[in-house]
Amino acid sequence: MKKILLSLLCLLVMTTCAEAAQLNNVAAVVNGKVITMFDLQKAAMPDLARARLNPNDPKQSKKVNEVLRKALDNLIINMLVEQEAKRLGVTVSDSEVDQELIAIMKERRLTRAQFEAQLKRQGLSLAELRETFKSNIMRQKIMGMQVGRKVVVTPEEIQAYYAKHKNELFLRDGLHMGLLVYHPNTNASSIAAQIKSGKLSFAEAARKYSVGPNKEKGGDMGPVEWDKLNPEWSERLNDMRPGDVTPLFNIQKNIKAQVMLFRPGATGPDKPLTLEEATPQIDAILRRPKAMERFEDYVGQLRSRAVIDIRL
Repeated sequence: MKKILLSLLCLLVMTTCAEAAQLNNVAAVVNGKVITMFDLQKAAMPDLARARLNPNDPKQSKKVNEVLRKALDNLIINMLVEQEAKRLGVTVSDSEVDQELIAIMKERRLTRAQFEAQLKRQGLSLAELRETFKSNIMRQKIMGMQVGRKVVVTPEEIQAYYAKHKNELFLRDGLHMGLLVYHPNTNASSIAAQIKSGKLSFAEAARKYSVGPNKEKGGDMGPVEWDKLNPEWSERLNDMRPGDVTPLFNIQKNIKAQVMLFRPGATGPDKPLTLEEATPQIDAILRRPKAMERFEDYVGQLRSRAVIDIRL
């Protein structure tokens, strides 16, 4: 019996060591700095979970590999930006990261304990989120220094945009976003039709059917921070008027959601902005894609000067 137990123990140790060795395999080397498979799998985990992909399922290997390669590309970009920041003497302080954390907790109306509990349910730690915020702030600073000054939006572009979209431009300060996340077993199409017809208000639907955050508040996620929206959400919200509700969209493979843009306490439609009032808003709308294009060019230059060995 002891020999059997000893053999099983040896097999377990060998398996564990093999798995550890696999995770410590090198995915890429960027200017002499290593990205391990452990780093890569950790970075890809949220996207794999959202897509409901199992890295151990051979049938899903092609899709898993696509997610891994995209995650690796982001890790390489982050590493290049960090190395460039070090060269330029750009740093991010703990207080800057703290401000980002406080802002997101305030936006979600959560205490620190509630926020950390939410992160835990998502498989994240506060330390990991701080590192993500630090990388994002670093990237923004580099963009401001090396990219932002090269982006130009002309008065003619602003006037042309205003002429085309003036009936869609409203004061965006103070606008809130409502979020309704449907359970997979809920008839989302039926509920969405009731919201569209006016038989059911968005807030009522959120309180009754949502499995997302703040359902007891009608899905109210607080004021929209327009300058911090990622491209996907920016594209979704920028063309909405106060009171508009989006069609159904997928936030995960089988999970549908809707978003409403509204002004708390408003009883009527917002008055469109004049050209002068709308200029800062239009400038931001037109500047973002130009900045992203410039940033991609900049990253391309960093890549061309770097020594990158991809081993995935």
